[in-house]
Amino acid sequence: MNTKTDPRESLNLPNSEATTPIEIFQNQTLRPILKLQNDLFLSLFKNYAIRQNSGFETLSMPKKNIMIEQSLQKDSVLKNTFIGMTIGMFTAEELEIYISDSKVFNKRIITMLIERLKSQMK
Repeated sequence: MNTKTDPRESLNLPNSEATTPIEIFQNQTLRPILKLQNDLFLSLFKNYAIRQNSGFETLSMPKKNIMIEQSLQKDSVLKNTFIGMTIGMFTAEELEIYISDSKVFNKRIITMLIERLKSQMK
């Protein structure tokens, strides 16, 4: 039987003794999920950006980057949609870890998404 972790690519990021449990969860769970869902995140944000600003495609990269940051930090519906798309890929065990410190993990999810979107926006 397939599990939710089967489609995820293992990123093989090294852990040291100084690596915290939060960083381990980020590297073993969050990053692979964000990579797996990348195309959906990108499409959803582009659609959102065009609805918010019909001239989005013609904005300069610095202005697009500002819009990405401000949208994901201030638009709670968009932010919660992206967080929900990520949480929906968790296993039951991962959900337990997430629940233990959801505010920290939400901040990390959004920070990584902002960087991911900024690096791929054209």
